[in-house]
Amino acid sequence: MSDAKRGRPPRAGSFPRALRAPVALAVLSVVVLAGACTASRHSATGRPGTAAAQTAENAKPGAPDWRIRHKGAEHEIEGYADHVSVLPGASFRLFVSTTTSGFTAEAFRMGWYGGAQARRVWRSGQVAGARQAAPRIDRTTRTVSAPWRPSLTVPTSGWPAGSYLIRLTAASGAQRFVPVTVRSPNAAGRVVVLNATTTWQAYNMWGGYDLYKGPSGGDSDRAHAVSFDRPYDKDGADKFMLYEQPAIALAEKLGVPLAYGTDNDLHADPGLLDGARGLLSLGHDEYWSSTMRQRATQARDHGVNIAFLGANAVNRHIRFGGTSLGADRLVICYKDSTADPMSRTDPAETTQDWRLPPKPRPESDIIGIQYMCFPAEGAFTVYEPDFWLFHGTGARAGTHFPGVVGPEADALNRAGPTPPTLEIVARSPITCGNSPATANASYYTTRSGAGVFATGTMRWVCAMRGRACGHGVDDAGRAFTTQVTGTLVRAMAAGPLGRSHPSRPNSKELVSAPK
Repeated sequence: MSDAKRGRPPRAGSFPRALRAPVALAVLSVVVLAGACTASRHSATGRPGTAAAQTAENAKPGAPDWRIRHKGAEHEIEGYADHVSVLPGASFRLFVSTTTSGFTAEAFRMGWYGGAQARRVWRSGQVAGARQAAPRIDRTTRTVSAPWRPSLTVPTSGWPAGSYLIRLTAASGAQRFVPVTVRSPNAAGRVVVLNATTTWQAYNMWGGYDLYKGPSGGDSDRAHAVSFDRPYDKDGADKFMLYEQPAIALAEKLGVPLAYGTDNDLHADPGLLDGARGLLSLGHDEYWSSTMRQRATQARDHGVNIAFLGANAVNRHIRFGGTSLGADRLVICYKDSTADPMSRTDPAETTQDWRLPPKPRPESDIIGIQYMCFPAEGAFTVYEPDFWLFHGTGARAGTHFPGVVGPEADALNRAGPTPPTLEIVARSPITCGNSPATANASYYTTRSGAGVFATGTMRWVCAMRGRACGHGVDDAGRAFTTQVTGTLVRAMAAGPLGRSHPSRPNSKELVSAPK
């Protein structure tokens, strides 16, 4: 997302070891309870991740009460995990601080589940509570960490791969989430759902600093690196709920073979996309390392489809670093090549926007279009009504869906690089700040057969909630975004999109058209 959101005008186109907490908490090993919380075994449901297993999983009873009912006061209950993701069956530790006498933890797998959209797979017993140490701030990078003792160990035996929310409930009733992904050990034949963990962390203001601002409220004292060794702010899962959860619910409802991973996994695991049918980047996936981008590009060139269901993706170049809890738990982004110490040793790895010097690599090379505007507001407007993803929606040239474009938008990169097969499928008149502009959605196919679709708006996933999204999104917008996404995910799961739906290039004729 643009620095404009944190006060700038719109624009176009060795981490310290954690301190010991003063309060020693016993590390509790907790077990899966019987009954509804007992994790299921895969028997007649098929192999994990297959269509049969996906359908069987979502046929299980859901837990309609999974949402946070009472947030409570700031710091009343909060926590974080020592792993961003784990393989099925592995355990992770929770670090929890509360001002109350104790708490419980429950794990909810996000999905469809007959409309409940989550299933409870585990819960703890009562755990003794204590208020843990104050945040620690590294004065060089302004990195915030929570130097806490572990509170309990969570087993994942029997948990299917997926996106999970751990709900912490204090003795007072106050609640917060801790997101954890159970990543798939094998993505072959599946569409990989990518949780945008680096972007969640970039906007995390817990402890007073993120990659946009510090205590001053401006960017002069922002952090240059942010750590996963701390809770997320707000309810603990704000970015996940806004930009990812509705799309995950739909994908799970479709019953197609899915796999799960995170930005951290795309960086760390060279085999994450081996044999995958597709990669699903959700509503706001802004912060990418060189390795992440390289692996996604290589996968595309081997026939793996990619969908960007947002805007402003792959905009910031980052590096990963380690903390006392492990590798890749630090997201480094100076946003200025001259301020980055790497400029003296490896200029290509300095952390600023991908399109900027010293080695410009505009993100349109992989997405098709690229970030153009904040704040953006407008109606998603169909340009190519015969585009295959729009079939059955009733859309015609000029059909528009109010509020679906915003708060950030992408557009055709007229200066390039642009895939030669790029097809612009939507041209949406918007206001960019106080000026008129045009946002785009796009699609292109490659020699490998892969197809790459980009919605060009950060509000696409939110619009799948309809009027609950706000911003003027209506039922027609909900129906359109939901149907297009469903058609897309099914087709991605079937194989390389370009074999049955080759793009119809038209971007060259638009380069000289009015903006």
